[in-house]
Amino acid sequence: MTAKRVSYTLDSSLQSVNTAEETAQLLAAKAGFDEDNCLRISMAVREAAVNAVLHGNAYDPNKKMTVAFENTGQALVITVTDEGRGLDVSKVPDPTTPENLLKQSGRGIFLMRSFMDEVRIRLLAPGTEVTMVKNVSGPAELHKEASK
Repeated sequence: MTAKRVSYTLDSSLQSVNTAEETAQLLAAKAGFDEDNCLRISMAVREAAVNAVLHGNAYDPNKKMTVAFENTGQALVITVTDEGRGLDVSKVPDPTTPENLLKQSGRGIFLMRSFMDEVRIRLLAPGTEVTMVKNVSGPAELHKEASK
């Protein structure tokens, strides 16, 4: 991987969600991730973009979503930002608890955390910033190398 950064400012639309997902798929492949990880990365970006456009910006045509991709050489760092009212992560229900199994709320964040090595959610004024990191060598691979 070689260091590189690209950023897009997109409308609050489903087409923008698709653009973010397709870009993630392309850049993950260029960064050297295998097919499974490319799919995981693009799905995590799709979930973050849907949250930004739907929940954050409420499809408001006056609000934008920013998606930034940075290849650091050790990881692919992806940041999705909206201009909405902000997200209180502590109020997002855990979709794995029995009382929430049939509810849709919280699944996007759960998937992002499942597919990426690190997910940080930061409240802005206004908006929310989601930063996701996928390491070139995941924690399990690093552990294998360390034990040799």
